[in-house]
Amino acid sequence: MFKNILFDLDGTLLPMDMEEFTSGYFKLLVAKALPLGVDGKEFINNIWAGTKCMVKNDGSKSNEEAFWEFFDKIYGDKSPAIREICEEFYGNEFDGGRAFTGYNDKVKTLVDDVKKAGYRVVLATNPLFPDVATVKRTSWAGLSVDDFEGYTTYENSSYCKPNPKYFEEVCERFNLKPEECLMVGNDAEEDLAAAKIGMSVYLITDCLINNKNADLSEIPQGNFDDLRAFLGL
Repeated sequence: MFKNILFDLDGTLLPMDMEEFTSGYFKLLVAKALPLGVDGKEFINNIWAGTKCMVKNDGSKSNEEAFWEFFDKIYGDKSPAIREICEEFYGNEFDGGRAFTGYNDKVKTLVDDVKKAGYRVVLATNPLFPDVATVKRTSWAGLSVDDFEGYTTYENSSYCKPNPKYFEEVCERFNLKPEECLMVGNDAEEDLAAAKIGMSVYLITDCLINNKNADLSEIPQGNFDDLRAFLGL
């Protein structure tokens, strides 16, 4: 039925409580930025606002450009220094964010077996992070970005989940037909948006997010053992 498997990262291949992870790594980032004279609370609020700019991106620019255009307006002449600090942070201190994630030893074997079975695999993580941060988070899951045909970052993407155009963009980039794709994720809103362009969806329930209490009774779901059975591996 499927030829291509798209995997989400945060909360799917990499177990985590999103609020715990975000809160934890933001503290590390604020500590890095404070020497520039920014207000910590205001800085976090602006990161969230910049994130919303990426989520609302209409495809006219990269998510990276959408984020930093907002920061340039807020911080003006200080913005280049903030950007340099952020780049240093993701290359170094961001490693401390691993403490706020889990680990599932079944993930690597499953991804390997999916590829052995002939599926094309793409890491379809919400492109809110720079490349270096995506490479690191993937490694925390016991994987390498080289395990995938490609992966999405804020540099190479112009949309975000839950915008269906994000999934269209992925299909265009990798020459995929939506009806031949299975999106494996953990977020009932963000990942189920793939169904709007004709993809099938499987929800991993270990760290399930269903903020809007959607009825998921008709959606294939379960843990990684269940997914393995679903795929006949």
